[in-house]
Amino acid sequence: MSECPGHFGHIELARPVFHPGFIVKVKKILESICVNCGKLKADISDPNFADKIRHVRDLKTRMAIVWNHCKSKMVCEADEQRDEGDLDGDEPKKGHGGCGHLQPLIRKEGLKLFLQYKKPKDEDEDIKTVHQDKRLFTPSEVYTTLMKISDSDLHLLGLSDEYARPEWMILTVLPVPPPPVRPSIAVDGGTMR
Repeated sequence: MSECPGHFGHIELARPVFHPGFIVKVKKILESICVNCGKLKADISDPNFADKIRHVRDLKTRMAIVWNHCKSKMVCEADEQRDEGDLDGDEPKKGHGGCGHLQPLIRKEGLKLFLQYKKPKDEDEDIKTVHQDKRLFTPSEVYTTLMKISDSDLHLLGLSDEYARPEWMILTVLPVPPPPVRPSIAVDGGTMR
């Protein structure tokens, strides 16, 4: 025991779970990407966006700028399709290659994330109210979505593809320290275990 305190073990979890220390960061990343295809909602060819992040070296600041730009976008913009009959030379509008999926609002309640889609209620009613469809965004779904983010989008977000992949912020394996490293627990008789 004096020479070697033991070795760490691990428990592989049956399902991924959120890490309490990273859930806010995961929420910000999810608000910056498409929840369907994993692409960044910001278009790098947009001059307003490109000018904002071009000279930003601080990664935290870059992530804040990208998040502020992306959080209000409610559609993952897809490239416009070109009609075969349209040969007048007009180029189709170039997007950022997204899927065209409607983006939800992401809400955090405790250690849970929810997707909240806004959709109009029946239009027959006199008063037009907005009905919100809210569903749980499970850690497994979040893990799958974060794995879809490309390395170039990670760089724009201010993350490293080598040292800080966002899916690593979701726990899939729980480390177990060896007994000498674990904190001691006081039992009723005053003895320590």
